[in-house]
Amino acid sequence: MANGSDTSGKAGWKPATKAVRGGLMRSEHGEISEALYLTSGYAYDSAEQAMARMKGDEPGFVYSRYGSPTCEMLQQRLALIEDAETCRVTGSGMGAISAAILAPLKSGDRVVAATALFGSCRWIIANLMPKYGIETVFVDGADLDAWERELAKGCQLVLIESPANPLLDGVDIKAVATLCKKAGALLVVDNVFATPILQRPLELGADVVVYSATKHMDGQGRVMLGAILCDSAYMEEVYDPYLRHVGPAAAPFNAWVVLKGLETLKLRVDAQSATAARLADAIAAHPNAVAVRYPHRKDHPHYGVHKRQMSSGGTMIALSVKNSQEGAFKFLNSLELVDICNNLGDTKSLACHPSTTTHRALTDTEQAAMGLDRSWIRFSVGLEDADDLEADVLRALNSV
Repeated sequence: MANGSDTSGKAGWKPATKAVRGGLMRSEHGEISEALYLTSGYAYDSAEQAMARMKGDEPGFVYSRYGSPTCEMLQQRLALIEDAETCRVTGSGMGAISAAILAPLKSGDRVVAATALFGSCRWIIANLMPKYGIETVFVDGADLDAWERELAKGCQLVLIESPANPLLDGVDIKAVATLCKKAGALLVVDNVFATPILQRPLELGADVVVYSATKHMDGQGRVMLGAILCDSAYMEEVYDPYLRHVGPAAAPFNAWVVLKGLETLKLRVDAQSATAARLADAIAAHPNAVAVRYPHRKDHPHYGVHKRQMSSGGTMIALSVKNSQEGAFKFLNSLELVDICNNLGDTKSLACHPSTTTHRALTDTEQAAMGLDRSWIRFSVGLEDADDLEADVLRALNSV
């Protein structure tokens, strides 16, 4: 391969190839590992060139809040993996999702969101948007009649997660997308639990896909980063002005780390998903487990949707144990191999108690609306040996 970016054949590449080869921009040195450009600004050959770059009449970088070569490589690679026209990266997953849902809206608009969302996403919908005169309403993500009823009242934007945080609820993306198009609403899908390896929201009709690349894409607990993917025209018209002026920019170093993480994304997700499926079955058979939710287990209440949309069950498990919070804390405190941590998608297996961590800002009523109570644990399966993980989990369940 010559220096520069070789795009020949990329349209037919499989995701694993795109994750290794996509977006390469080699310098004159011909480096194999992507270059890391740590700079805030860029020099111009002339004042005329500076003017042309700032106007957008000449391609090139002007300031790292707007973009950098390292971030651009990551954006191109993510767009290839997702089969999206374009991508923008941000400093965190919440930077991405807040931009994705706030930039298109104005006072007087109406937003409909699924009840089951990550705690910070719910906070933005329930608490921040009304301050700016935006009407918001939550619906049961699995209730298509509720979606149709609320969208018929008028709506500019819809936000869903599937599988949703923390109980892995499923939303029929294709069906909701059809209703959104009828209502003229923008459909934004947070695909972080499934990753682009297991689920393709744009192919199902979503307009915008967002990620916390902190999770599986880095996948090794090192940096924070977010991503927004959609068509080029909408990105340039709606998101670019917001991102440039509000400034949730991604650091080039973090982008470089995620670039390297993408090279093993499919290997990790496939291996973690296989172990997660095995662990879910083992947990379900234990007498101290009240319930287990895993997207590709037939006892998941939204199994049909997940089976259609996801190529495998993913890396996440939700389990409910006896004795409510006391039992959940006993389980967590008895784990020897698994860490207690509110992150997910890591090579290390992690578990947390959503009611008191990721969703603690929600009232008991709000938690109950998404089926969450204090008996539930969210479990992110890593790359440890499956035998060792199963032994650790079953030992912890015995303590309950």
